Amino acid sequence: MKLHFLGAAHEVTGSCTLLQTKNHRILVDCGMEQGADIYENPALPVTAGQIDAVLLTHAHIDHSGRIPMLVAQGFDGPIFTTGATAALCRIMLMDSAHIQEFEAEWRNRKAKRNGEPAYEPLYTAEDVQRTLPLIQPCEYGKPYSLFDDVTVQFTDAGHLLGSASISVTVTEDGGSETVLFSGDLGNVSRPLIRDPQTPPAADYVVIESTYGDRLHGDRPDYVGHLSRVLQRTFDRGGNVVIPSFAVGRTQELLYLLREIKNRGLVTGHGDFPVWVDSPLAVEATNIYSGDLKGYYDEETLELLAQGENPIRLSGLNLSITSDDSRAINFDKTPKVILSASGMCEAGRIRHHLKHNLWREDSTVLFVGYQSEGTVGRKIIDGEPYVKLFGEEVRVRAHIETLEGISGHADRDMLLGWLGRLPQKPTRVFVNHGGDEVCDHFVTSIKETLGLDAVAPYNNALYDLESGLCLDEGITTRIVKKPSTFGRANVAASAVFQRLLAAGRRLLTVIEHNRGGANKDLAKFADQVTELCNKWDR
Repeated sequence: MKLHFLGAAHEVTGSCTLLQTKNHRILVDCGMEQGADIYENPALPVTAGQIDAVLLTHAHIDHSGRIPMLVAQGFDGPIFTTGATAALCRIMLMDSAHIQEFEAEWRNRKAKRNGEPAYEPLYTAEDVQRTLPLIQPCEYGKPYSLFDDVTVQFTDAGHLLGSASISVTVTEDGGSETVLFSGDLGNVSRPLIRDPQTPPAADYVVIESTYGDRLHGDRPDYVGHLSRVLQRTFDRGGNVVIPSFAVGRTQELLYLLREIKNRGLVTGHGDFPVWVDSPLAVEATNIYSGDLKGYYDEETLELLAQGENPIRLSGLNLSITSDDSRAINFDKTPKVILSASGMCEAGRIRHHLKHNLWREDSTVLFVGYQSEGTVGRKIIDGEPYVKLFGEEVRVRAHIETLEGISGHADRDMLLGWLGRLPQKPTRVFVNHGGDEVCDHFVTSIKETLGLDAVAPYNNALYDLESGLCLDEGITTRIVKKPSTFGRANVAASAVFQRLLAAGRRLLTVIEHNRGGANKDLAKFADQVTELCNKWDR
């Protein structure tokens, strides 16, 4: 057997690993890279049609997002994953396709004006429709025959509804060996889902290391911390804007907000509104509210047995259309806005940041990991300005982080998971972590557990039979151009702030004309349209 690391090696996103046996080529995850690209990602060493099967650990796009592209390129084999992941992929991959198509349309408008070649999306909604029938739902703890000489088994990884660690047992040359892929391992004692389950025995382990160099500390009082943020912000008259992954994190926060409201922990603001502004999050919330009892923890099951939906609460508003989304920012009532994407790289959250980041009375509350190079990471790191829709927006809002609610296990949890293996593996491969984090975690594994461990780079190739590294991969970081964004642009930004202020005044004037005569409103609309046409470029 050989392991070929094709993504998320010394990087956090874009997971993709090729397991090559004597008879088969099996791809474990085929994710999309998000955030900064630290090391070049290699192309598949074989054609998509030569891949015999795909195993998917969970539905997050950095693990599943390129599977439709694989199908568009000729893959037509089975995709094995859990039932909950299959359900979530149906909405997440279609949402991703719409984003690809929208981006292609936008780029091609610019390309046509500039005489540049057309841009092709990674895949389309039609490619997703061809992908979905290939997905074969599986249950936890049950062995499945992938081929005559390959069986797989899924174990709850506690990261997302349906997330799994995947054991692949290969029988060849009269013997059997097992490779265990951890997938993303979850934090403990989180709302809704179970803690990561004890892994089965394996000869080789591929383990993630997102938080492989840090500890979450004692379990925080999520409800208390969130209540205090809400109270302070609402008392100032501002909004609490929460960039949140549409699937998983949004539903966890709804669970916490339901408890806050039930216990009356925020006072003086009545039944404050909570907006979920993401069509994907709305669909995912409906899936979470469905019959998925086999994936919930005992506390959630107890609530369901009492007839209470754990993620439905009073004052909840679900935004579907663009008009719904725009209306949120014209409502002056202090509110909670949950919107995707979680790292602020795309989606409606960018509009809400544009409307709230400059407001000293509002709070932007981060509740998940922010990859290097993302807008979310820049805000957390204290950038005075961030770029949204080609504009520089000053960061004046209160910036907070809900510590400990991370969906990823910390260093000691990862080590504990490895330590629960029934037998000592021959080697541990560390991936899905920051450049230096991977190396730190390798050291922790060696010193704490006494295991042989290594952190491969993208395109690294290992022969498991001989134990040799056949190709060390791409070890040279991508050289980035120095950024001129930030303090160097303060003067230009000041002028732009004047323009923003003028735009905000225009919106106020428009609102003041609500209910005016149709003739006057039509004339006003024509004047605004003429102004927009003049400056739209």
